[in-house]
Amino acid sequence: MTQDAASENANVRFEPNERPPNTLAFGLGFQFVLLTVAGIVLTPAIVVRAAGAGETYLSWAVFAALVICGLTTMLQSFRVGPVGSGYTLLMGTSGAFIAVCVTALAQGGPGMLATLVFVSALFQFLLSWRLAWVRRIITPTVAGTVIMLIAVTIMPILFDMLTDVPPGTPPAAAPASVIATLAIALAVLLRGSGPWRLWAPVLAILTGCVVAGGFGLYDMGRVTEAAWFGLPDAGWPGLDLHFGPLFWTLLPAFVFVTLVGAIETIGDSVAIQKVSWRRKRATDYRAVQGAVAADGVGNLLSGFAATVPNTTYSSSVAVTEITGVASRAVGICAGIIFFSLAFLPKTTALLLAVPNPVIGAYAIVLIALLFSLGVGIVAQDGIDYRKATLVGVAFWVGAGFQAGGIFPDQLGEYWSGLLGNGMTAGGLTALLMTIFLEITAPRRKRLRTRLEMAAMPEIRGFLDKFSSRMGWSPDVTDRLYLVAEEAVQVLVERRQGRDAGDGSRLLVVAAGDGDEAELEFLASSGEGNIEDRMTVLGERASEAQIEHELSLRLLQHFASSVRHQQYQDADILTVRVEVGGASSAVAEAGD
Repeated sequence: MTQDAASENANVRFEPNERPPNTLAFGLGFQFVLLTVAGIVLTPAIVVRAAGAGETYLSWAVFAALVICGLTTMLQSFRVGPVGSGYTLLMGTSGAFIAVCVTALAQGGPGMLATLVFVSALFQFLLSWRLAWVRRIITPTVAGTVIMLIAVTIMPILFDMLTDVPPGTPPAAAPASVIATLAIALAVLLRGSGPWRLWAPVLAILTGCVVAGGFGLYDMGRVTEAAWFGLPDAGWPGLDLHFGPLFWTLLPAFVFVTLVGAIETIGDSVAIQKVSWRRKRATDYRAVQGAVAADGVGNLLSGFAATVPNTTYSSSVAVTEITGVASRAVGICAGIIFFSLAFLPKTTALLLAVPNPVIGAYAIVLIALLFSLGVGIVAQDGIDYRKATLVGVAFWVGAGFQAGGIFPDQLGEYWSGLLGNGMTAGGLTALLMTIFLEITAPRRKRLRTRLEMAAMPEIRGFLDKFSSRMGWSPDVTDRLYLVAEEAVQVLVERRQGRDAGDGSRLLVVAAGDGDEAELEFLASSGEGNIEDRMTVLGERASEAQIEHELSLRLLQHFASSVRHQQYQDADILTVRVEVGGASSAVAEAGD
């Protein structure tokens, strides 16, 4: 297989910028909605019922969630300026917020929930704006650990829902409904093919409702009484602006979960790029920043409307990969359908009538899969003893505080409220340990200079001092210099066509990591991705392109790995160089 063929994805029928027939776009948009609307409606139902907030407020929370999910799904597809990914990424209510939202709603009411969601959403905009700054702190290890702790925090609530039935219900009603829901969900997930697995939640809920209906648990009266068209009876709950002790106690937990939701969005926006193009492309982190910003808009609106915050749904990636249709027109159609469903109370009543045992069983599978996702995120780059220590300690600290087993009598009211949430306690532990590792790591050396080839003598002197401090041989120093020269050459080429006197700056960061040296080159952002260009180096190039691509070929020759991250405000080119065996490589390049 040629390199060109290997980089092609023949499954992609329509790329994001291509427009399929309207009937196909609407049909796929409707399929997206069918797969996700249950989660959008049932997540607020879990929160409101667990907090005992009443059915009137529940109707408002569901209405607001559908409206906001519709608007933000369209925003993700449209990409308005720096907001939106430009891909089909469906937005829906976030299960990660269930635990903290239940606490806020039960203790402070809808106004307190609204204020906490609204304020914590501001941190998501900050993360989007400066995503490059926190790449060493909010690592996959931290993100995965916090996602795993979501299960520790929410499972006790779900276990209570399994037996939550009206008085006088037959004793077998709840167990039968739970077993039926779990049996179908697990059977489809474990043995179903790709397309069937996507329908596992829908099939499980339908089966559970049929069994529950046999015991009189499914509330058909709610469905028949609901209007076909209309607005919820409840009005806007408003914001609680007293900012009392409860607000400050719960705010850290909401900020943590907001960051977790942003991390999930980052993962989804990276994944959707992998399945949306025929030719393999490097990740565009400007689209990732846009996805996080659109998520922030959704959370800001959710806070204002006093409903459960939203996030991107990973099923967007699966459906896009299966259908081969990545056109953003599909996302726009799905958003329109979500928005329309908000004004169809009878449709949402069908889902709100689902009994608590069925919801609890469905959510247990959902949270269990979320736990597995956290494990996968932690393990994606391998596990060494440092990572294992961090994950193990943070997880069990979170579990211990959640169970009330760590200093239950020694903590005051404030700290008990703050650390009583396992996700907050464990997440804070993981974050502090990561900061400790970053602070105590061998100090990185930095050089700030101009982004131009005339700065190479200054960079050479910087690398000479760094290599000497590390005790490396002259051959290693020469290799580092050659890599730096080619990297700077590539970044300078990306500035072609711009004013040479625009004051572009370059930050060079050097660090030693075992048998490798890591050089980072941070420059203002340009057009095109360097990794994409390196992918096609094996293809035939015109004479005009040969000199232009020579630096990339040399960079590929000397470096053991090259990673290019594009952000709205910066390019970060990370090059790793083996410090052993430098002599032969340099000699070969000289020949």
